[in-house]
Amino acid sequence: MYRKLILIVIVSILVWLVSACGGDGNSAENTPLPAATPQPTATATPTNTPTPPTATPEPTPDPLFTGTDGMPWWNDAVFYELFVRSFNDSDGDGVGDIQGVIEKLDYLNDGDPETTDDLGVTGLWLMPVTESPSYHGYDVIDYYNIDEEYGTNEDFKQLVAEANKRGIRVIVDLVTNHTGRDHPWFQESRDPDSDKRDWYIWRDEDPGYRGPDNQQVWHKTPDGYYYGVFWDGMPDLNYENPETTEAMYDIARFWLEDMGADGFRLDAIKHIVENGELQENTNGTHEWLQGFYEFYKDVNPDALAVGEAWTGTQQVLKYTDGEVDIAFQFDLANALLNSADSGFAVQIGKEQAAVVDTFPPNQYATFLTNHDQNRVMTRLDEDEGAAQVAATWLLTSPGVPFIYYGEEIGMTGQKPDEDIRLPMQWTSDDGLSVGFTEGRPWRFPAADYETRSVALQDEDKASLLNHYRQLIHLRNTNAALRIGDWIPVESDSSKIYAYLRSYGDENVLVVINFGRDDINDYALTLAEGPLSEGVTPVILLGSGEPAAPAINAAGGFDNYMPLPLLPAQSSTIFALQ
Repeated sequence: MYRKLILIVIVSILVWLVSACGGDGNSAENTPLPAATPQPTATATPTNTPTPPTATPEPTPDPLFTGTDGMPWWNDAVFYELFVRSFNDSDGDGVGDIQGVIEKLDYLNDGDPETTDDLGVTGLWLMPVTESPSYHGYDVIDYYNIDEEYGTNEDFKQLVAEANKRGIRVIVDLVTNHTGRDHPWFQESRDPDSDKRDWYIWRDEDPGYRGPDNQQVWHKTPDGYYYGVFWDGMPDLNYENPETTEAMYDIARFWLEDMGADGFRLDAIKHIVENGELQENTNGTHEWLQGFYEFYKDVNPDALAVGEAWTGTQQVLKYTDGEVDIAFQFDLANALLNSADSGFAVQIGKEQAAVVDTFPPNQYATFLTNHDQNRVMTRLDEDEGAAQVAATWLLTSPGVPFIYYGEEIGMTGQKPDEDIRLPMQWTSDDGLSVGFTEGRPWRFPAADYETRSVALQDEDKASLLNHYRQLIHLRNTNAALRIGDWIPVESDSSKIYAYLRSYGDENVLVVINFGRDDINDYALTLAEGPLSEGVTPVILLGSGEPAAPAINAAGGFDNYMPLPLLPAQSSTIFALQ
C-alpha cells in the first residue's frame, strides 16, 4: 500500500511539472503517463512559476497494520481458524480449496463496516496448506508449494489480496517441530553418510525412553532409530544443527516476503528442542524461539507469531517474552467451558483474574476449542444457551480471540480428529453435500446437518450465528472490548459473571448469567473503578431498560442491579456513558 501511495504522489508531481513548465507543448491533461515512473526532462523553470515542493511525503500508515493507540494490530483483530479442506469446494472434487475460501470471503467479512450480515472477522488462520500426503497437512513434504488439492501459490496470493481488501489479515500454520516422513530432507537423512543425516535426530541404538505422554518416540528403521514425538510419520527436526535453523528461516522469509502472509501460527512449540529425556519446555526450545523471533521481526516487524504451547499458564507465559507475540491460553479456555457447562461462574472468574495478573495487557490468544479438541457444541452437550454465553465471554474478554470454523453455527464433532474437522454446513437442503461441494464430500458432515447450518440460522435473529455476528461487530466498534482494561465486578450470585472493560472514556459492563434459571435477586459491586457520577447505561446487547448505578467516591458502585431480571444463560452488555 505504501508503494502505491508514494507512486501516486510522484505521478501527481510529474503531472504538475509538465503543465507548469510547458513540457513538449502538449497538455498534461491529454498526455497519457506510462505506468512506470518516468524520469523528468530537465527544463528551465520560469521565474514567475513557483518551485514545486521537493520533500518526500510521509507514507500513510497501512490500516491493516495500524493498531489502536499504539497497540499491535492483532489486538484489534478477531481471528477465524479455517481448515481449507473442509470450508468450501470450488471445483466439485469434494475437497475444499483456496478458490473456495475466496468465494466465501464476504461471509467472513464483506469489507463494509456499515453492514452487519457478515461475520466481521478480521483475521484468518489457515491450517496447513502446503504439500502433504495426509488430509491434515501437518506432515509437510514441501514447505514452498501449496498442496495441489488446494490450488497453487498464485491462488494463495490472490486469497491474501482479496482478504486484505476486506481488512482481513492472513496467517498460516508453520510446522517447525517436524516434517513429514516423505520429505526429501528426511529421505536423504536415512543415509548415515548424508549431509542431511544431522537434520533429524538419529541414533544407532534405541535410547529406550518414551515420550512425555508415555508414547513411543523412537522409531526403528534399517538405517537406525529416529525420534518423532507425535508418530513415526512426523520425524522431529534437529535444531542443534544450525543448517536446519537456516532452512526454516528461509521458509519463514518466503511466506512473509514472497507469499504475503501476515504471520504464523507456530505448531507444537514446546517440543522444538529436546534435551535427552526432557522433551518439552526446554531451555534449548526457548533459545531457538528467541532467535526465530529476532529473525522474523527483522524480515517484517509487523508479522505476528502465535504459538501453540499446550501447557499451563505459567509455562505459556515463558513463550511470550521475545519468543512469540502471543500464545494460546488452554487453561483459560478449559475454565470457561467448565463454567458454561456447569452453570457456575467461579472457575472462569479465578482463571481469568490469574491470566490478567500474569500477562502483559491483552497479549495472549483466547479460544474455546480448536482442531485438536472435541467441538464446543459437543463439549457443552449441544446446549445452545451454554454456547451463547461461551461466545459472549470469548468476544468481550481481553486477549486476541480465535474462532474455529463452524463454531458460530454450533457444529458438533468429537474425535477421531477427522470428525472434528468436517465440512462446513452451509445449507440443510442439499443432502450430504451441505452446500460445501457439488460432488461427494471428502468426509460426510455431522449428523445434525439437517437442523444446523448457515442458511437456517442466517435470518433467525436469535440464532447462534447472529449472536456471533453481533458480538464480533460490537468488539470491532468498541475499543474498550478490544484493548481496554479488565476490571472484575463482584456478584452475590455464584452464577453471574460480570466485568468492566474500560478504555479512555469508554466503559462497557458485561453481565453473564451462566445459570439455567432466571435470576431476579442479585447485586453487583465494583469497589473502585473509572466511573463518574451521572453515567447512563445503554444496552448494546440484550434487552430491557437498565437502571443507572449510583457511583461511589472511588469511581465504582455498590449493590447495583441494572435489570430486574437476568434471563437464564443470558448475556447483557451495557455502555456506561
